[in-house]
Amino acid sequence: MPIHAVMAKRPPHQPSFDGEPPGPDELDSPAIEAAALDIPPPESDKALQKGVWERPTTAEYKPTTDGSTVLRFDILLAHIMPPDGEDVKIKRFVVYELTVKQDGATEDTQPAKIERRYTDFRELYLGLKRQHPAEMANKYFPAKVLMGNFKSELIGERSAAFEAFLTYVASQAKLRDSEDFLRFLQHDELTRACQFLDERRNEMAIPILENCFRLLNKIYMNRSRPVLLILCRLVAACTSSPVPHHAAERWALLALSRFETLCDIDLLPLYIPLLHTCAHLWWQRGQDQKPITDRLTDMSKQGINTANIESLMQAIHKIDPRTETI
Repeated sequence: MPIHAVMAKRPPHQPSFDGEPPGPDELDSPAIEAAALDIPPPESDKALQKGVWERPTTAEYKPTTDGSTVLRFDILLAHIMPPDGEDVKIKRFVVYELTVKQDGATEDTQPAKIERRYTDFRELYLGLKRQHPAEMANKYFPAKVLMGNFKSELIGERSAAFEAFLTYVASQAKLRDSEDFLRFLQHDELTRACQFLDERRNEMAIPILENCFRLLNKIYMNRSRPVLLILCRLVAACTSSPVPHHAAERWALLALSRFETLCDIDLLPLYIPLLHTCAHLWWQRGQDQKPITDRLTDMSKQGINTANIESLMQAIHKIDPRTETI
């Protein structure tokens, strides 16, 4: 299905095209941040006295009529961390809540949400500018400011700029498929989920991985490398405990269907461990394993080694090493 980008309104202040830090290190000094906070807020910033910014109005949902989908990046909420009254030794910063939806004839009712700071967006911008200068030529990105980082107007302008920036990145194949963009989308969440898996706290990791899957599945093709990797990691997390997670079968069935017509040779090493994982899950559930074992038999007759020599998590780790215990 074709994906049409939804462009956000460009903020009114002047763009910074060079991608280099616009000022000295003092821009980030706690003293200057504190001075900015001491300025009495105008009427429009009263909500920020509680450390929360909300977009005053949101765009009305408009369904598509041609069967297409619209990928949307929205920042509707931001909050200042750490909350007022907590550790005063920690420099305060703004966290932007990014909502990603893929709307079509009906509105997406399962959006994915991640939280990122200005520095995360800027790191992505600079990384893409270094790796893909032609695609990033003259692309707007909001510059650092000396004061006023916690002003409602600036947060709103930056939010709109981030939305437009991500919409553009997702519309350009080279940028969308870059390691920089994938890292921006999932690194923090994957790191946290893998730490939970390492601690055998799968119940804490699975919701994070589910959100990661929803996010990547809205941006990339169904059988793309990032989507299949996160899907297999989700299946592994759901099945690695003695008692499978209640969503294990649903994710396993989806993974099997995605691998049916897979062409990416680099991901094929995941398929046999996935089949073995699903066969064991089916046995635990008291379901018919024959379709899966027949598939393994057919592959063996074709000269493919189908011996269960490694777990699904071990196979994933060879392709995308993380911190979890294998």
